[in-house]
Amino acid sequence: MKLNIPKNIADIIPYPPGKPLEELEREYGIKNSIKLASNENPWGPSPKAVMAARETLSGLHRYPDGSSYHLTNALAEWTGAAPEEIILGNGSNEVIEFLVKAFVRSGDEVVTSHPSFLMYQKFVQVRGGTNVVIPLREMNHDLEAIAAAVTERTKLIFLDNPNNPCATLVSKEDFATFLHKLPEEVVVVLDEAYIDFVEPEQRIDVLSLIREPEGIPAVVTLRTFSKAFGLSGLRVGFGIMHADIASLLHRVRQPFNINLPAQAGALAALTDIEHYEKTINGTAAGREWLSEQVHALGCVPYPSCTNFFLIDVQGDATALYEAMLYKGVIVRSMKAYGYPNFIRITIGTEAENQRFVTALQDCLQELSYV
Repeated sequence: MKLNIPKNIADIIPYPPGKPLEELEREYGIKNSIKLASNENPWGPSPKAVMAARETLSGLHRYPDGSSYHLTNALAEWTGAAPEEIILGNGSNEVIEFLVKAFVRSGDEVVTSHPSFLMYQKFVQVRGGTNVVIPLREMNHDLEAIAAAVTERTKLIFLDNPNNPCATLVSKEDFATFLHKLPEEVVVVLDEAYIDFVEPEQRIDVLSLIREPEGIPAVVTLRTFSKAFGLSGLRVGFGIMHADIASLLHRVRQPFNINLPAQAGALAALTDIEHYEKTINGTAAGREWLSEQVHALGCVPYPSCTNFFLIDVQGDATALYEAMLYKGVIVRSMKAYGYPNFIRITIGTEAENQRFVTALQDCLQELSYV
């Protein structure tokens, strides 16, 4: 077989999927493991969302609503945006892909940070665009360097805010200053996947920037149902942007991109405020408790306003990750991100957090890290 594969496609390194939980348990001979590696919601989805999704199953022979009318209108009420300012995606990943499809051609540039969400750069590579990657400065987006890297070929800037994996936040003041350094032709994308965990007074008022764009670039925000709403498995995300940009993205969107159970589940999740607040409050309490416990063990927990945080374990993170696996606790080594002594953990339930601390203490002692 002879294939003529474009270089930009051949050079892509596939996204490395994690092993299924049951496979890890079989491989390591463990049971009842806990996963604190993917920033998922440990409390699970709202029972209302589960019920609503289940009730759609008898209608799977029908196509879903191609406009996601009811969900879009509910999101407009939830966020304060107008329905025409919202576009839904199969996860916020798909909205990222829409943006790259709509704005990037071969030779165009897209500015991102490192480390941050890997899929920004992969979508650009697929389009034949050029990734301009700016290293974080002290674990924060280097806004000055990003602004300086913009050229006449720059089409998009992606900023995950809060950043993943460092959990750092761009302030409202710094973002406003940053915008005024940029040409109006650039589109600035704020990926706010974890914004629900950020205190309201710390959040950037994206809607005002979208509706009053004079003298600044267009701003787009991305949101997801995967984190605070616990619907990672249904893959529902959305973007909020000027209606003219949303109209462009609808032109590159596949019809029926949000499936029937996903639309119903997400719509019901928005009505369960009690479950949503349980997640937000439980995350904040767990984050504070875990930070105290980790510090007491001799490690260095880093500040966070999300449902995860970094820990300097004072030794090789990958070795600790392996040791933790044998305890049935799955965390994420940050070695591949350029932080060889750091792990990232998701804040779990109270029982999961306690189990993590016990396993961490044992592994630190076994490895003689502290």
